Amino acid sequence: MINLLSNLKISVPDKIFIKDPESSDLGKRIIEHGILLIDEIGFDSFTFKKLGVKIGSNESSIYRYFESKHKLLLYLTSWYWAWIEYQMVFATHNVPDDKDRLFKAIEVVTRTIKEDVTYTHINEVILNRIIINEYSKSYLTKEVDSENKEGYFEVYKRLIHRLREIIKNVNPDYKFPSSLASTIVEGALHQHFLKVHFSSITDCGKAITPTEFFINLTQNALKTNTDESN
Repeated sequence: MINLLSNLKISVPDKIFIKDPESSDLGKRIIEHGILLIDEIGFDSFTFKKLGVKIGSNESSIYRYFESKHKLLLYLTSWYWAWIEYQMVFATHNVPDDKDRLFKAIEVVTRTIKEDVTYTHINEVILNRIIINEYSKSYLTKEVDSENKEGYFEVYKRLIHRLREIIKNVNPDYKFPSSLASTIVEGALHQHFLKVHFSSITDCGKAITPTEFFINLTQNALKTNTDESN
Protein backbone atom coordinates (compact mmCIF):
# COMPACT_ATOMS: atom_id res chain seq x y z
CA MET A 1 0.00 0.00 0.00
CA ILE A 2 2.84 2.40 0.78
CA ASN A 3 4.23 2.06 -2.75
CA LEU A 4 0.81 2.58 -4.29
CA LEU A 5 0.04 5.61 -2.16
CA SER A 6 3.43 7.14 -2.89
CA ASN A 7 2.38 7.56 -6.53
CA LEU A 8 -0.75 9.47 -5.59
CA LYS A 9 -1.19 13.08 -4.55
CA ILE A 10 -3.73 13.71 -1.83
CA SER A 11 -6.15 16.18 -3.40
CA VAL A 12 -7.84 18.91 -1.36
CA PRO A 13 -10.48 21.25 -2.86
CA ASP A 14 -8.48 24.21 -4.16
CA LYS A 15 -10.98 26.80 -2.91
CA ILE A 16 -9.88 26.02 0.64
CA PHE A 17 -6.39 27.47 0.18
CA ILE A 18 -4.94 30.54 -1.50
CA LYS A 19 -1.66 28.85 -2.41
CA ASP A 20 -1.18 25.09 -2.37
CA PRO A 21 0.97 24.35 0.70
CA GLU A 22 2.32 21.25 -1.05
CA SER A 23 3.98 23.52 -3.62
CA SER A 24 6.75 24.84 -1.36
CA ASP A 25 8.92 24.00 1.62
CA LEU A 26 7.30 26.83 3.61
CA GLY A 27 3.84 25.49 2.84
CA LYS A 28 4.80 22.02 4.01
CA ARG A 29 6.26 23.49 7.22
CA ILE A 30 3.00 25.36 7.80
CA ILE A 31 1.13 22.06 7.57
CA GLU A 32 3.64 20.06 9.60
CA HIS A 33 3.95 22.51 12.48
CA GLY A 34 0.31 23.58 12.27
CA ILE A 35 -0.65 20.00 13.08
CA LEU A 36 1.81 19.84 15.96
CA LEU A 37 0.72 23.19 17.42
CA ILE A 38 -3.02 22.51 17.19
CA ASP A 39 -2.43 19.19 18.93
CA GLU A 40 -0.36 20.91 21.61
CA ILE A 41 -2.60 23.89 22.50
CA GLY A 42 -5.95 23.11 20.86
CA PHE A 43 -7.63 24.77 17.88
CA ASP A 44 -9.31 27.49 19.95
CA SER A 45 -5.96 28.76 21.27
CA PHE A 46 -4.17 28.28 17.95
CA THR A 47 -3.26 31.41 15.95
CA PHE A 48 -1.18 32.13 12.88
CA LYS A 49 0.97 34.41 15.00
CA LYS A 50 1.89 31.50 17.29
CA LEU A 51 2.48 29.28 14.28
CA GLY A 52 4.73 31.92 12.72
CA VAL A 53 6.90 31.87 15.84
CA LYS A 54 7.13 28.07 15.65
CA ILE A 55 8.28 28.02 12.03
CA GLY A 56 10.41 31.17 12.22
CA SER A 57 8.34 33.04 9.66
CA ASN A 58 6.17 36.14 9.58
CA GLU A 59 2.48 35.69 10.31
CA SER A 60 1.76 37.39 6.98
CA SER A 61 3.54 34.59 5.10
CA ILE A 62 1.01 32.08 6.44
CA TYR A 63 -1.86 34.26 5.20
CA ARG A 64 -0.47 33.86 1.71
CA TYR A 65 -1.52 30.21 1.95
CA PHE A 66 -4.69 30.34 4.06
CA GLU A 67 -7.01 33.27 4.68
CA SER A 68 -7.91 32.03 8.19
CA LYS A 69 -7.21 29.29 10.70
CA HIS A 70 -10.66 27.92 9.86
CA LYS A 71 -9.51 27.35 6.29
CA LEU A 72 -6.37 25.62 7.61
CA LEU A 73 -8.56 23.28 9.66
CA LEU A 74 -10.69 22.58 6.59
CA TYR A 75 -7.51 21.77 4.67
CA LEU A 76 -6.25 19.38 7.35
CA THR A 77 -9.59 17.59 7.67
CA SER A 78 -10.00 17.28 3.89
CA TRP A 79 -6.47 15.92 3.57
CA TYR A 80 -7.18 13.38 6.32
CA TRP A 81 -10.41 12.12 4.76
CA ALA A 82 -8.78 11.87 1.33
CA TRP A 83 -5.95 9.83 2.89
CA ILE A 84 -8.52 7.53 4.53
CA GLU A 85 -10.39 7.25 1.24
CA TYR A 86 -7.27 6.11 -0.63
CA GLN A 87 -6.61 3.48 2.01
CA MET A 88 -10.18 2.24 1.78
CA VAL A 89 -10.01 1.97 -2.01
CA PHE A 90 -6.77 -0.01 -1.95
CA ALA A 91 -7.85 -2.20 0.94
CA THR A 92 -11.10 -3.24 -0.76
CA HIS A 93 -10.50 -3.25 -4.52
CA ASN A 94 -9.30 -6.87 -4.73
CA VAL A 95 -11.78 -8.30 -2.22
CA PRO A 96 -14.38 -10.33 -4.17
CA ASP A 97 -16.88 -11.00 -1.39
CA ASP A 98 -19.25 -8.10 -0.67
CA LYS A 99 -19.41 -8.73 3.09
CA ASP A 100 -15.66 -9.06 3.40
CA ARG A 101 -15.25 -5.84 1.42
CA LEU A 102 -17.65 -4.06 3.78
CA PHE A 103 -15.85 -5.30 6.88
CA LYS A 104 -12.50 -4.24 5.43
CA ALA A 105 -13.90 -0.77 4.66
CA ILE A 106 -15.24 -0.45 8.20
CA GLU A 107 -11.86 -1.48 9.56
CA VAL A 108 -10.11 1.26 7.58
CA VAL A 109 -12.39 4.07 8.78
CA THR A 110 -12.60 2.94 12.43
CA ARG A 111 -9.19 1.53 13.34
CA THR A 112 -6.46 3.15 15.41
CA ILE A 113 -4.25 5.13 13.04
CA LYS A 114 -0.59 4.31 12.43
CA GLU A 115 1.88 6.78 10.95
CA ASP A 116 2.33 6.60 7.17
CA VAL A 117 5.97 7.15 6.21
CA THR A 118 4.92 8.19 2.70
CA TYR A 119 4.16 11.75 3.85
CA THR A 120 7.12 12.91 5.90
CA HIS A 121 5.72 16.35 6.74
CA ILE A 122 2.42 15.00 8.09
CA ASN A 123 2.16 12.90 11.23
CA GLU A 124 -1.08 10.99 10.62
CA VAL A 125 -1.30 9.77 14.22
CA ILE A 126 -1.32 13.33 15.53
CA LEU A 127 -3.60 14.49 12.72
CA ASN A 128 -6.04 11.72 13.63
CA ARG A 129 -6.05 13.02 17.20
CA ILE A 130 -6.93 16.47 15.86
CA ILE A 131 -9.75 15.00 13.75
CA ILE A 132 -11.15 13.20 16.79
CA ASN A 133 -11.00 16.30 18.98
CA GLU A 134 -11.54 19.18 16.56
CA TYR A 135 -13.25 17.97 13.37
CA SER A 136 -16.73 19.17 14.35
CA LYS A 137 -15.39 22.74 14.55
CA SER A 138 -14.85 22.68 10.79
CA TYR A 139 -18.58 22.43 10.07
CA LEU A 140 -20.46 23.58 13.19
CA THR A 141 -20.43 27.16 11.92
CA LYS A 142 -22.94 29.66 10.50
CA GLU A 143 -21.20 29.36 7.13
CA VAL A 144 -21.57 25.59 6.79
CA ASP A 145 -24.25 25.70 4.08
CA SER A 146 -22.40 28.18 1.89
CA GLU A 147 -19.11 26.34 2.40
CA ASN A 148 -20.83 23.08 1.52
CA LYS A 149 -22.08 24.64 -1.74
CA GLU A 150 -18.51 25.72 -2.46
CA GLY A 151 -17.40 22.09 -2.18
CA TYR A 152 -15.33 22.36 1.00
CA PHE A 153 -16.69 19.06 2.34
CA GLU A 154 -16.71 17.09 -0.91
CA VAL A 155 -13.93 14.71 0.16
CA TYR A 156 -15.68 13.81 3.42
CA LYS A 157 -18.99 13.25 1.64
CA ARG A 158 -17.30 11.21 -1.10
CA LEU A 159 -15.82 8.86 1.51
CA ILE A 160 -19.26 8.29 3.03
CA HIS A 161 -20.79 7.76 -0.41
CA ARG A 162 -18.17 5.07 -1.12
CA LEU A 163 -19.00 3.30 2.12
CA ARG A 164 -22.73 3.64 1.38
CA GLU A 165 -22.31 1.88 -1.98
CA ILE A 166 -20.43 -0.99 -0.33
CA ILE A 167 -23.28 -1.34 2.19
CA LYS A 168 -25.84 -1.39 -0.63
CA ASN A 169 -23.93 -4.14 -2.38
CA VAL A 170 -24.30 -6.31 0.72
CA ASN A 171 -28.02 -5.62 1.10
CA PRO A 172 -29.71 -3.62 -1.68
CA ASP A 173 -32.98 -3.67 0.31
CA TYR A 174 -31.53 -1.95 3.36
CA LYS A 175 -33.38 1.37 3.76
CA PHE A 176 -30.73 3.43 5.50
CA PRO A 177 -27.33 2.97 3.79
CA SER A 178 -26.36 6.66 3.89
CA SER A 179 -27.33 6.99 7.55
CA LEU A 180 -25.42 3.84 8.45
CA ALA A 181 -22.33 4.94 6.51
CA SER A 182 -22.23 8.40 8.11
CA THR A 183 -22.91 6.87 11.54
CA ILE A 184 -19.91 4.55 11.15
CA VAL A 185 -17.54 7.34 10.10
CA GLU A 186 -18.72 9.92 12.66
CA GLY A 187 -19.35 7.33 15.35
CA ALA A 188 -15.81 6.00 15.08
CA LEU A 189 -14.44 9.44 15.96
CA HIS A 190 -16.82 9.64 18.91
CA GLN A 191 -15.93 6.20 20.24
CA HIS A 192 -12.22 6.96 20.02
CA PHE A 193 -12.90 10.21 21.94
CA LEU A 194 -14.93 8.40 24.62
CA LYS A 195 -12.22 5.76 24.96
CA VAL A 196 -9.76 8.43 26.08
CA HIS A 197 -11.95 10.94 27.92
CA PHE A 198 -15.20 9.24 29.07
CA SER A 199 -14.33 5.57 29.29
CA SER A 200 -17.24 4.80 31.64
CA ILE A 201 -19.80 5.42 28.88
CA THR A 202 -18.29 3.25 26.14
CA ASP A 203 -17.54 -0.44 25.85
CA CYS A 204 -14.59 0.32 23.58
CA GLY A 205 -11.19 0.15 25.21
CA LYS A 206 -8.30 -2.26 25.49
CA ALA A 207 -10.48 -5.36 25.09
CA ILE A 208 -12.98 -4.08 22.50
CA THR A 209 -12.08 -1.85 19.56
CA PRO A 210 -14.37 0.61 17.76
CA THR A 211 -13.89 -1.59 14.68
CA GLU A 212 -15.40 -4.60 16.48
CA PHE A 213 -18.32 -2.49 17.67
CA PHE A 214 -19.16 -1.06 14.25
CA ILE A 215 -18.80 -4.38 12.46
CA ASN A 216 -21.19 -5.90 14.99
CA LEU A 217 -23.58 -2.95 14.65
CA THR A 218 -23.54 -3.22 10.85
CA GLN A 219 -24.01 -6.99 10.84
CA ASN A 220 -27.06 -6.69 13.08
CA ALA A 221 -28.53 -3.80 11.11
CA LEU A 222 -28.23 -5.50 7.74
CA LYS A 223 -29.30 -8.91 9.07
CA THR A 224 -32.43 -7.48 10.72
CA ASN A 225 -33.43 -5.72 7.53
CA THR A 226 -32.87 -8.87 5.48
CA ASP A 227 -34.92 -10.99 7.89
CA GLU A 228 -37.81 -8.53 7.74
CA SER A 229 -37.83 -8.55 3.94
CA ASN A 230 -37.94 -12.37 3.64
